[in-house]
Amino acid sequence: MNSQSTQTPENPEKFQMVAKTFQGLEEVLRDELIELGAENVEVGKRMVQFEGDLALMYKANICCRTALRILKPIVKFTASNPDELYDAVREIEWEKYMSPESTFSIDPTVSSADFTHSKFVTYRVKDGIVDHFNDVFGKRPSIRLQGADIQLNVHISEDRVTISLDSSGEPLSKRGYKVENTEAPINEVLAAGIIMLTGWKGDCDFADPMCGSGTFLIEAALIAANINPGIYREKFAFETWEDFDEELFEEIYNDDSAEREFAYKIYGGDIDPEVVKIARRNIKSAKVESMVEVSCKSIEDWTDNAPEGVLVMNPPYGQRINPTNMTAQALYRTIGTCLKKNFEGWNAWIIGLEDGFMQDIGLKPSAKYPLYNGGLECTLNEYVMFGGAYNDFRAEGGVVKHGAGKGDGPKVRRMSDREWEDDAKRYDGKSRKKDSGKGDRQKRRINDKPLHYKDDDDSRPLFNDDKPRSFNDEKPSRFNDDKPKRYDNDSKPRRFDNDDKTRRFNDNKPRRFDNGADKPRRFNDDRNQKPRYQTEGRTISNKGPKLTNYTETLAPGKMRSRKNFKNSFNQDDE
Repeated sequence: MNSQSTQTPENPEKFQMVAKTFQGLEEVLRDELIELGAENVEVGKRMVQFEGDLALMYKANICCRTALRILKPIVKFTASNPDELYDAVREIEWEKYMSPESTFSIDPTVSSADFTHSKFVTYRVKDGIVDHFNDVFGKRPSIRLQGADIQLNVHISEDRVTISLDSSGEPLSKRGYKVENTEAPINEVLAAGIIMLTGWKGDCDFADPMCGSGTFLIEAALIAANINPGIYREKFAFETWEDFDEELFEEIYNDDSAEREFAYKIYGGDIDPEVVKIARRNIKSAKVESMVEVSCKSIEDWTDNAPEGVLVMNPPYGQRINPTNMTAQALYRTIGTCLKKNFEGWNAWIIGLEDGFMQDIGLKPSAKYPLYNGGLECTLNEYVMFGGAYNDFRAEGGVVKHGAGKGDGPKVRRMSDREWEDDAKRYDGKSRKKDSGKGDRQKRRINDKPLHYKDDDDSRPLFNDDKPRSFNDEKPSRFNDDKPKRYDNDSKPRRFDNDDKTRRFNDNKPRRFDNGADKPRRFNDDRNQKPRYQTEGRTISNKGPKLTNYTETLAPGKMRSRKNFKNSFNQDDE
């Protein structure tokens, strides 16, 4: 099995990568990648494309707060149907990336009228891979749904196919610090992205009065101290690659030179005491308890606050709020009243349903960002809290930019066909351009040499030789003889004869379709008869993908040995 990339410390090889994220966080992720040293950065829908070396790939996995996955494209081509997809996949030199003893998994993302079912795409790609190995080695690698050696991402947009290696494995949102979750927790990547959209970097107090399992609080602590979110993970997918540079990875993982002290405080709270206990356990697991303080209280009890700060909150979206039986509409009105009364001088950021109860807060947002939370169309609103009249606030130099942040994200230009072909050539030096016309796939199977002839020249022979052919006119017909044929008229009755009384068979043997009172029916009326097909006495095939009966997850609260992790964040309670 060949190496996936070749590089030296003096001249590291650079390659293209794709970072996946949530819609609405693309520009935040772009800024993160540029800060890490990414080149040729281009923003797309729910993704950012960039270039870098092996070290940058490791950094992106460890340091990026708003990335879900880091992909490394290995091939691009066009295909307009599943057969063309299969043919192109079968031609790829898969031995560069895995061996017949490897296991692999496939994660499809499909947006195409030609490919209407993502699972069928998975099957055809799988077939192409295993058939390639069977052709070359006479044996094949196995599919594994969880914990595979090589994880592939297949992205299809219309007829454009990109196959990538997934360098992350588990989504990067699964940080590894949580020991327990509450109902409907917010995604860690989304929480970090929201905090970064606020512009908060630890230069004032931070609060979440409805903290739930503590996701906002922990992500805020990591941002305030500039702790990389990837240090809690036990493994990444690239660690199983043949070109994995363990020394380089450990150097990046243990680099804490950018971490800093946090001079303020992060406050959290919830009305449910059990939820508060869960949040405290998660905070302790993340080793940031020195920066975060959590208390059990209602938002109405948040009366003693700092003169300024940033508040981020994800209120419940439901129609009724337990345990107080307060309606959602009344809850959102209470939020607005408490913000005006108790958080003067703060910037409050609230995420909620676009068509939900956000208008019941009763405040005019200064900024709105469209986001998605668990597939729900939401909006992130900013409210600048000031005391007194708006004109007095403006006279003192205060600024509220109403409408800032509106929009549907970055505008993405689709590549032209020529640009796509040129980009595809970067991977294998050739363009896999789909053939046109019906039957081309069958032609390629005939030694890759289709037959050519002119339809308008009847005098041109099909073959340029004088060898006799089985279809020449001078050869006697197969049936030009006087031998009797089995279909000649004879005296045997046929089932299509006009005589209805004539039996189909001229013997007295019983038939299974004869109506006889002494023969039992195939199915009894009481339906208690055993099924026709029994597994008893038969060998059940064990062919097919190896399926696991468990889901492999990261062990929460654990961390690989880190040499220089700060003592203030690594102390256990005595």
